[in-house]
Amino acid sequence: MKKALIVGINDYSFGRLDCSVNDAIAINDLLSRHSNGEKNFHTKLLLNNDATKYNLLESLAELLFDETMDTVLFYFSGHGFDNDLDGSIVTFDATNTEPGIRMTDILKYINQSKINNKIIILDCCYSGKFGNPGIIGDCSILPEGTTILTASGKRQTAFEINGHGVFTNLLIEALKGGASDILGRVTPGSVYSYIDQALSNWEQRPIFKTNVSRFVVLRKNEEKIGCEIIRKLTELFPSKDFEFPLDPSFEPTNTENSVHYHHEPYAQPEKVTIFEMLQQYNRQGLVIPFDSKHMYYAAMESKGCKLTSLGKHYWNLTKKDII
Repeated sequence: MKKALIVGINDYSFGRLDCSVNDAIAINDLLSRHSNGEKNFHTKLLLNNDATKYNLLESLAELLFDETMDTVLFYFSGHGFDNDLDGSIVTFDATNTEPGIRMTDILKYINQSKINNKIIILDCCYSGKFGNPGIIGDCSILPEGTTILTASGKRQTAFEINGHGVFTNLLIEALKGGASDILGRVTPGSVYSYIDQALSNWEQRPIFKTNVSRFVVLRKNEEKIGCEIIRKLTELFPSKDFEFPLDPSFEPTNTENSVHYHHEPYAQPEKVTIFEMLQQYNRQGLVIPFDSKHMYYAAMESKGCKLTSLGKHYWNLTKKDII
């Protein structure tokens, strides 16, 4: 069971924002269902005046202390506050003396929570202070099962662009499939890698902190290769270092009636089917031809193909019956 609390605030009495509500709605839509329409997270959406300090604290308690859940996620888009001691997420009813909820208080909730997987995603200024050892003292060690992903460093502001926060705009693309693995799975680690690579060293930098034994799946997108095809890796490659031999009979265009270059042995349907599968592996970086620049020439010149390091990884997963 998975549950998510998603917050977006534009309508502050000071420093109105333009994109936080858009951010929260988009993340809510993406996390509530996988790309095929299957239910994913059960979400609660708090926007603008619903995101008061009282409501948010109450909702965080409901999220983090619901022991029927295996995975919970908290996403916040709005203002962040820095008082040089620790940071705060700024609630709708913020005042000069009470800016919102201290990041240390949220972390205390996380420390008390018994839920296996807790994911915190913050798109606000100074969000990198969350879980920062130099700031929060005894609570600085992340409890097991906790992952934190923030839009910026502890001294950085977060910016908006094209209707979304810079960070959340990339997060949206990551969840839609930009950060998917071959099986379509998006994890916190793949999201961070995707966002990190998309930003230059002069832009706001995302921060990633985690204490987990394995990543949970945030969202599933369409598989780049079906599991049933991946599982055939161990059939086609008896060992990880096996070099699969090819010849012209694997190439579907190599027929007697072809107007292009052709020669015997001509295409054979059963081998063409195997070759189509090998080409799928090749397109996803699992297989490469050897002594040839392209799979076509590897077949026509009677060369072959072999597993890449990524291919060997999925070969291992198949061999261990993990896929």
